[in-house]
Amino acid sequence: MSTLPAETSDAIAPSSSLSSLQLDITYAYIILWAGAIGIVGGIVATAYYTLIEASMHLVWHTLPELLDPYFTSRFSAANYVWIATTLGGLLVGLTLYLMGLPGEVSLVVDKVHDPGRIDIRQTPAMVIASLFSIVAGGSAGPEAPLVQVNGSMGGWLAERLSLSAYTTRILTLCGMSAALGAFFGAPLGGALFALEIPHRRGLEYYEALIPATLSAILSFVVFRLTTGLSIGGMYHFTSIPSLTLMNLAQGAVLGAVGAAVAALFVLIFRSVGAITHWIEHRIILLATLGGLSIGLIALVFPQTLFFGEREIETIIQTGSTFGITMLLLVGVAKMLAISCTLHSGFRGGFIFPLFYIGAAVGLAIALGIPQVHPTIGMVCMMAAVNVAITKTPVSTTVILSVLSDTAMVPVIVIASITSFLLTINLTMIKTQRSRSLASSVSFARENRTPDLSI
Repeated sequence: MSTLPAETSDAIAPSSSLSSLQLDITYAYIILWAGAIGIVGGIVATAYYTLIEASMHLVWHTLPELLDPYFTSRFSAANYVWIATTLGGLLVGLTLYLMGLPGEVSLVVDKVHDPGRIDIRQTPAMVIASLFSIVAGGSAGPEAPLVQVNGSMGGWLAERLSLSAYTTRILTLCGMSAALGAFFGAPLGGALFALEIPHRRGLEYYEALIPATLSAILSFVVFRLTTGLSIGGMYHFTSIPSLTLMNLAQGAVLGAVGAAVAALFVLIFRSVGAITHWIEHRIILLATLGGLSIGLIALVFPQTLFFGEREIETIIQTGSTFGITMLLLVGVAKMLAISCTLHSGFRGGFIFPLFYIGAAVGLAIALGIPQVHPTIGMVCMMAAVNVAITKTPVSTTVILSVLSDTAMVPVIVIASITSFLLTINLTMIKTQRSRSLASSVSFARENRTPDLSI
């Protein structure tokens, strides 16, 4: 006779998502497969990165140069922008119409919780749709496609090995970590991000931390080795003097301002969603209009084109010449561009676009308030805006401390936690939730007797 509570019994009954408990492997084998997933994830990230770079160069450098003689004063080269984004939108729409709708971030998060794996059958559509989305200049980055591709590979491997839902989830998280570890250039930050984003109030699948970190590290090494990209800070912020208590107070204030900026973004995002709701069933038309919208916004604010990874460096180096008003307008325009991108069916992540918004608004604050160092203003706002949306205060701090190559961890932490606490009830990824009861029971059962062997 079972001594478990009724609700616990239900959680592990045959009708639950854990009814497929079949085979559990030792921790040593989990580590082994985590390493394999990391290596393969690095190779996948390299292939995807190379394809994006080649396609971007073709569309935004080679073709404009070839067409340059045909542009006239009546039809200037500037028109190439909206034409390219519109055609890109059309290709996104055709991909989604012909290949089906791959999951977005919310669906990926939902699948991590139950059944613990991402359907690998959606991978081809995600790869192609995201490639068109990114190359077309949409404000969505490659982190989400890589997360789905590598995460689905981890789940697929577990399915082939007939592993339990508990172990399947760990390998899925390893795949997600491998993707983010390679893309962000911060293995620990990438692993923590993959583990934090399924939840609204902190990391809960902590049993996956070491395997996920190993996957992220190996993926990072493979990616840097094969691409030749440097290791270390991606951005060249102005060095800051030694931190003082005043800087820590500024971090708290900037965290609160970042929370408000994120709230404005959510308002714009939901408004665009309400406007496009009437046409969401017409996939090709919606994506084409989305591409056109992205292009038209870029004609006025060219800084909003693309997902922002490299554009952040432009803000850092030359943003002070824009002026306060222009920086704030660019930040709002980027919010609109992200909203049009994601609501029109474009596939991609919004982490670097959120970082870009934070950098633009943070620099505007620093220009308006000389007591705020530009680097502190930008990095703290990047953290605060992202944390408010993704609920990832720990990983965001780690990632930004690596990307900025600064010693600002204390002030970034303060900005992140302040924003997190102020936006607990602000939800954009609606499937974020606490780990399921079934997962907790599975973890408890498998760890009832300490296993010190490896």
